[in-house]
Parts: sequence; structure tokens; C-alpha cells
Amino acid sequence: MPKQNINPSDYPQAVLQQIDLLAQNIVVARKRRKETQAQWAKRLGVSQPTMARIEKGDPSVAMASYVMCVWLINPGASLADLIAPQHDATALEREVAKVMPRARTQKTAGPLRSNTDVSSARTAAGLAALLAKAPGASQ
Repeated sequence: MPKQNINPSDYPQAVLQQIDLLAQNIVVARKRRKETQAQWAKRLGVSQPTMARIEKGDPSVAMASYVMCVWLINPGASLADLIAPQHDATALEREVAKVMPRARTQKTAGPLRSNTDVSSARTAAGLAALLAKAPGASQ
């Protein structure tokens, strides 16, 4: 396995908390099913000690092992949807900022004149509408 560039202890606290919460949920799901770590390890294709590390929230365990746990718990869930482009509010905000008409000086103030300005305004309005529809968008 390749050496990691960042020591897991240097990860942001928020990341470590999310991994810990994921681990806790994995433990709850396994116990509710009355299954052992060994049973889950076999399904995941990992060793029982690795399964124990997953349940401890060890950030150095391969992401694929955590994703497999999510899949075992909820095969219909799509982890990729969490970061799908339409849910990337930061990128959408940057795109909106790029196409928003620049602040005009007193001298040039007036109605939009060029087709480019009108097109940019429409694009900005469309992106703003997407942002408003995104889950978790403040309304």
C-alpha cells in the first residue's frame, strides 16, 4: 500500500469527526443485524482486525472498505450523490460570481446593452436557481 502524504492525526477535526460518526453507525448497523465483525470482514474481503479498525474510525483504513460498509448497510445509497456537481454549492457560487454583471460605474450605468451581457445575466439567473434548489440551500 502506498505511503500516505498526510498523517491521519493531521486531518481537520471535522473530517475525523465524520469518520468517527461513520464508524459508530457501522457498529450500530452490524449489531442490529446481530452479526459479528468476522462475518462482516468476510463480506468486505478484509481481515477481522481491519474490521475492528473500521469500527474504531481509523482514518488510515482504505476508503473502499468504508464504502463497502455503506453498501452492505444500504445498497441503494449513492455515496457519489453527496458530491455530485449539482450539490457543489461552492463551485456554483463561484460560477455565478463569474457571470454576474460587473458593477458599473456612474458613467456607464444604464440598461444592459449587449447580447453578451444579457446572456451572462440569464446564465447567472439559471445558476442562482440551481443553488436555490440544492438540498441544504438556505431559503
